[in-house]
Amino acid sequence: MEKFEKLIKLLGIQFKNPELLKQAFVHRSYLNESKKTLSSNERLEFLGDSILSFLVSEYLYKTYEDLPEGELTNLRSSIVKTEALAEIALKLSLGDYLYLSKGEEEGGGRKNPSILADTFEALLGAIFLDIGLTPVKKIIKEQLLPILPKIIAEKTYKDAKSNFQEMVQETVKLSPVYKVIQETGPDHAKRFTVGVFVEEKLWGKGEGRSKQEAEQKAAMSGLEKWSRK
Repeated sequence: MEKFEKLIKLLGIQFKNPELLKQAFVHRSYLNESKKTLSSNERLEFLGDSILSFLVSEYLYKTYEDLPEGELTNLRSSIVKTEALAEIALKLSLGDYLYLSKGEEEGGGRKNPSILADTFEALLGAIFLDIGLTPVKKIIKEQLLPILPKIIAEKTYKDAKSNFQEMVQETVKLSPVYKVIQETGPDHAKRFTVGVFVEEKLWGKGEGRSKQEAEQKAAMSGLEKWSRK
């Protein structure tokens, strides 16, 4: 537990199972080089992702009583997206605790936004299993929810797909078409790359842990490029 002493103190939690905490930081690349029988953090990430979505949804539902379902969904997506989670992971220096393969290490894995976001979710899953829901809720409240006011003030939660569609239709009277370009990862932790096309021309690409997230990122990329044409 010495390795994680600083993190435990920073989060203000008391971990009971050191092996569970360690597992939260085992990237799948490390398994090929380790002589020990280990499990990666992917199952914990799956659990943490669900818990995070539930707790953020509950908070938004109770806090913003006048917002319709669509805006609540967009707000939640803005909070739990890869970039936001990676930012928190960097703040907590989660990359310092990762177990990575030599190749992933040399490739900058400790600062890879996708790996960091997944690790943050895996950590939430491990904390839930070891201690329960209350400390997970505490961490989300202290580390993640403070970014909400900025998101709302800058209206970055607005649906990029809707904005891009309106912009395109004003010009060419057509709707953008979204296509999955690539799928990677195991079934429980897939990542999607989506392209957005207008008249068969690619205007933007996005990657995410769901097709919806990838489509939003593709739309944001398309918005930026379309505004410069």
